[in-house]
Amino acid sequence: AAGTKSKRTSKVHKSPKFHRPKTLTLLRQPKYSRRSVPRVNKLDQYQVLKYPLTTESAMKKIEDNNTLVFIVDIRSTKKQIAEAVRRMYEIKTLKVNTLIRPDGLKKAYVRLTTDYDALDVANKIGII
Repeated sequence: AAGTKSKRTSKVHKSPKFHRPKTLTLLRQPKYSRRSVPRVNKLDQYQVLKYPLTTESAMKKIEDNNTLVFIVDIRSTKKQIAEAVRRMYEIKTLKVNTLIRPDGLKKAYVRLTTDYDALDVANKIGII
């Protein structure tokens, strides 16, 4: 019937351990940014590619395998290297192989697609 007062019963806990019930957790909505200046990308294309390698073996790679050889930043990934080469020299890469030399520098072998000639690109860069 309407208006009747009912007494609320307490929950019976059947376990000796009490697990606090999960409640709604709202996302934070800060009044202002805790960082005054947004972070800048420290590895841009000029930072990723340090310099092209001009050794005899690198020249052989250019002529035979359509591959350019660069010394790159140690922290850069293969995708970052491919993107940096695309941005700086306007060429598409087929794949990138990397290795870390014993002196601690990272070397990248950048294989170009068939529509680009590594010799022409090397001449444009100024390796040869």
